[in-house]
Amino acid sequence: MTVPQTNDTGLMAVLELLSEQAPPDRFDEVLQRARRDGATDQQLARLERAVHLARGVQARQGQRRRREEGLADLVDTARDLTSPQDVDSVLQVITRRVKRLLNFDMTSIALLEPGGDLRLYVSDGSTTALATGHTIPAPYGLGHPTLAARAPLWTADYLDDDTLAHDESADEVVRAEGLRAMMAVPMCDGEQIVGVLYGAARSVRHFSPDEIGLVCSLAELAAVAIERAGSVEQAHGEVGRLELDGFRTRTSLVRLQQLNEAHSHTLGLLLAGADLTTVAKAAGDALDSALQLRDPAGRPLAASGDLGDLDESAVAEAALDAHARLRPVVTARGTWVAPVTAGAEDLGVLVLRPTTALVGEDEGLLRLTAQTFAIQLLLRRSTAVAEGPVRDGLFDELLAAGTRGGHQTHHLVQRARRLGIDLEAPHVLLVAHPEGGEQGRAVVWASSYAHRMTGLKTVHRGDIVLLLPGTDASAAARAMADELSPLLGHPVSVGAAGPGRGAADIGRMYKEAMRCLDALIALDGAGGTASVKDLGFLGLLLSDDHDVDGYIQCAIGPVLDYDRDRLTDLTGTLESYFASGGSQAGAADVLNVHPNTVSRRLDRVTDLLGDAWQQPGRTMEVQLALLLHRSREVLRRQRRAATDAQAEASSAGRPLS
Repeated sequence: MTVPQTNDTGLMAVLELLSEQAPPDRFDEVLQRARRDGATDQQLARLERAVHLARGVQARQGQRRRREEGLADLVDTARDLTSPQDVDSVLQVITRRVKRLLNFDMTSIALLEPGGDLRLYVSDGSTTALATGHTIPAPYGLGHPTLAARAPLWTADYLDDDTLAHDESADEVVRAEGLRAMMAVPMCDGEQIVGVLYGAARSVRHFSPDEIGLVCSLAELAAVAIERAGSVEQAHGEVGRLELDGFRTRTSLVRLQQLNEAHSHTLGLLLAGADLTTVAKAAGDALDSALQLRDPAGRPLAASGDLGDLDESAVAEAALDAHARLRPVVTARGTWVAPVTAGAEDLGVLVLRPTTALVGEDEGLLRLTAQTFAIQLLLRRSTAVAEGPVRDGLFDELLAAGTRGGHQTHHLVQRARRLGIDLEAPHVLLVAHPEGGEQGRAVVWASSYAHRMTGLKTVHRGDIVLLLPGTDASAAARAMADELSPLLGHPVSVGAAGPGRGAADIGRMYKEAMRCLDALIALDGAGGTASVKDLGFLGLLLSDDHDVDGYIQCAIGPVLDYDRDRLTDLTGTLESYFASGGSQAGAADVLNVHPNTVSRRLDRVTDLLGDAWQQPGRTMEVQLALLLHRSREVLRRQRRAATDAQAEASSAGRPLS
């Protein structure tokens, strides 16, 4: 806009610029233009006065506008602080708003600790990690005097202000942040001191009363908001704790009900006469755990689930500790061991590996389960004692009937069935000779073992005789020796026979088992176990039925089966090999084949019979089996030829000479 620079037009130009809220340099342009147009000194003086007044009006307008903006921001800040927030969020809102409203370079809030120190909890505008979390001990810095006076304090240059008590650690933070001017305002809610609100600039700065008043107002609002947020957080925490306690109580009640039902179920099984394994499975399901009942010697009596890889030394130590404390204990790997006792008598331990950690109620059920097993073991012992003479008498009669060759055993079968023993099922018979004069302990153990295995026991001519359900006599003999030998402190010789069915087989099995036991002792094998299958060709001689087919099948059966299925002659190769004194080259000459062919055939025999077939003892059994097989083939051909000749003579109508 071009205005002639007369006195009136210059004044009008100033008014127009003032109404347009023009920047200050536009007023300088009006003065410069008036000088160029030749205005008099009096006119210039009046124009300069008008410009000065216009600038004053602009300054007051700016100050009023800033005050209005500050009040608006104060209202907004109050609204933000009264909305539901946690303490951390409130602190962040305060520092951010104060920094923006007062044009600070950095703002922070320090809360008063129980010991009287101030700790910086939050800051806005910091350039290092030193500020947040820093503790200002009393009475140093600007904050502690502010709290003591309960009034704002400020300084234009903090580090050069000798009127303050400086702390080296606090000064280090100030230097690192590059701070100069600083203001501290106490945050108080009535008589309650909350902390200090800090504002700082990175240059020397003097604060106006309006700025100090605004920060004080914000500090008062902040104190109220912090106390309110703290109360809300405390209330929420209390509600959360109450809800958690209620949930735990409900969970505990439900768990107690489940455990009560589980205990009632196990007691019901006990009263119904369930065996140890059934009770163990029910207890394992209730505790969501793998469980094993062991006798005082550490041998398993019943189990439910797989315990996995146990540290047996730790379990043994825990078992001693459990019996000493008379309560369950837990190992470092989380395996529980509970004592199974009746008064002062040690009946064993209960080993438990839980899927999840046991709580108090679960530990209570573990104790009750151990007591249930103790009752069951006592009941079994009482039953075994009460039935012992009856069961021993029945077994004696079965042995007598078998040795006399009697056939009137129907009533004995019925008596056995009433005792829960099915003689028509496969059984094995074991005869043990407890050397060393320990027969008393062995007999007591045998009574319990037979009752546990649903079998019969008796003592005949100083030997312990067991009749047990099963089909593998050798395995049963080893199991018996494994349990009885540690009890007596030395190996026990066990002869075995079976399997057999019915009462009529018992006498035969007893004789066969006795022959195996005598053979063990005669062969200097005391402390071992044996059945006719274990004794090889000697077992063939000792067996009542002289099971030649069974012996041949056991010794070279896989080779015979291979020849029959593949139309090969590994059997002939073996015969030639042995006939040549174990020479592969000699066998090749007899068979008229290359030695490599014999080698390959013998490798196939090794695949079928195993590497041990060429060991001395096994070689003799293989040769005997080959001889028996060849002899039987010759006899079969002779019988077949005789039968064919008789048939031919009959068809021709002439007698067979």
